[in-house]
Amino acid sequence: MNKVPGPSADDGKASRVALYAPRVAVYPKAVHGPARTFKWGVLIFCLAVYYLLPWLRWDRGPGRVSQAVLLDLPNRRFYFFNIEFWPQDIYYLTGALILSAIGLFLVTSLAGRAWCGYACPQTVWTDLFMWVERLVEGDRNARMRLDQGPANADKIWRKTLKHAIWLAIAFWTGGAWIMYFADAPTLVREFWTGRAAQEAYLFIGLFTFTTYLLAGWAREQVCTFMCPWPRFQAAMLDEQSLIVTYQDWRGEPRGHGKRDGSPAVAALGQCIDCLACLHACPTGIDIRDGVQLECINCGLCVDACNEMMVKTGQPKWLVTWDTLAGQKAKTEGRHEKFRLLRPRTIIYLGAMVLALIVMGTALATRAHIDLAVQHDRAPLFVRVRDGGIRNGYTLKISNKTQVPAQFELTLRGLAGGVMEVAEQPDAPAPSRLLGVDADSIGTFRLLVFGRPVLPPDGSQKLDFVLRNVGSCEQTTYTSIFMGPGGTSR
Repeated sequence: MNKVPGPSADDGKASRVALYAPRVAVYPKAVHGPARTFKWGVLIFCLAVYYLLPWLRWDRGPGRVSQAVLLDLPNRRFYFFNIEFWPQDIYYLTGALILSAIGLFLVTSLAGRAWCGYACPQTVWTDLFMWVERLVEGDRNARMRLDQGPANADKIWRKTLKHAIWLAIAFWTGGAWIMYFADAPTLVREFWTGRAAQEAYLFIGLFTFTTYLLAGWAREQVCTFMCPWPRFQAAMLDEQSLIVTYQDWRGEPRGHGKRDGSPAVAALGQCIDCLACLHACPTGIDIRDGVQLECINCGLCVDACNEMMVKTGQPKWLVTWDTLAGQKAKTEGRHEKFRLLRPRTIIYLGAMVLALIVMGTALATRAHIDLAVQHDRAPLFVRVRDGGIRNGYTLKISNKTQVPAQFELTLRGLAGGVMEVAEQPDAPAPSRLLGVDADSIGTFRLLVFGRPVLPPDGSQKLDFVLRNVGSCEQTTYTSIFMGPGGTSR
C-alpha cells in the first residue's frame, strides 16, 4: 500500500520563514528638479516654524505671559498670539481637528498624498536626517559600499558622526516641543542649570528617542506599516485626482540603449529601464508598477526621470503628475482637462467653508465671562422659620478679561426671590455685586430664599443672570429651585 507523504519538519520551517519578510534597506539617491526644490522649501519653512515659534514674544501686559504660542498646563490656559483659550473652550480644539481632517480630505482628493510627500512631520524629519546621511556618508552608491564594507576606521568615524548629528537634531526637536508647554527662555536656562522640572527632562528624553528612532531608523516603514492614512487614501482618490504616474503609453516596451533611431531600439518605448525613478524613491517603490500604497506623491521620481530624459535626448515628463482620466485619454489620443470642481471636492470644500464660518463666528462672538452653577445635593432644600424655602448653590464666575471686574448677579423666574452670599454679611437682597480678579475664576457660596408655587415634582426653573458692570456683557445660567412639591405656604 502506497503511503501518502506528509509535511516534513523542513517544509514547516520553510513555510515559517516564507511568512517573514525582512526589511530591504532603501538608499534614496539625491536628485535635482522642481519637486526637490519645492520639498526643500517646505522643509525649511516647517522646521523654521517649529523651532522658532516658541521664541516669538507677544506682549500681553505687565505680569502676563509673553510667549506667543504657549499651552500653559499649570494655569490651564492656551495662548495663541492675542487669543486666550480656557478649558471651557475645548470645543474649539474639536472644531480645529474637524477642519484639519476636512482639509486633508480635500487636499488628498485634489493631489493625492501631497501632505505625506511634503508636510507630514515624519517626511520632514526623515528628509532632514537623510540629508545629513548624504552629507556624511555620500550619495546612494557610496552609502551602499560603506554599509557592505568592513568595519574600518573610515566607516566607524562616518557612522559615529552621522548618529551624533542625528541625536543632536532629535534632542533639539524634543526640546523645542517642550518649549510649547513652558516659557522657552526660562526652560532653557533651568534645563542647563539643572533646575527644570523632572517632567521636562523625561519628555525631552522621550521625544529625542522617538525622533531618532522614527526619522533615523524606521523611515519609510512608518509610512508603509505604521501610518493609517495610506489605508484611507483610496477612499479619497478618484480618476480626477492629480497623482505621480508613469506614462506607460510612452515608455513601453522599456529597454536599455540610447534612443538614437537605430534599428536595435526602434521598437522600444522611451523608458530606458535605468531604474533612476526607483533609486530616487524614499520609500523604495517602482512608480512604473502603477499607483501603490507606499507612494507618498513626493515627485522625486519625476525629477530623476527628467534628468535621464535630458541625457538621452528625449522629451521630459515620462514620469509626471497627471490624473488617471488624463492618462487614459492620452492613451486614446485625446486630451482630458483636469476638473478641479467635481462632486467630491465640492462637498469637501463646502464642508470646510461651513466649518470655517462656524469657527470664525464662534471665535468672534465668544463671551469674556462664564457662569457655572451647581445646586447643593444635600440637603436639596431647607424650610426656614417664616415658612419660605431656601436652596443652596455654588457659583463659579470666570473673568476672562485682563482687568478685575465687578459682576451684578440677579434672579429670574422666582417670585419674590432673594439671595445672600456667604462671603458677604449683608441681608438677603434681589441682586448682588460680586468681584472677580483679572483672568481668574471666582467661587461663591449662594443661598436663595423664596416662597414659590411648586409643581408636584417639587422643582421649578430658576435663571441666574450675570452682568459685567463695566462692559455690560451678560450671560445666563438656568438651574432649578427645589421644594417639597405642591404650594409652598
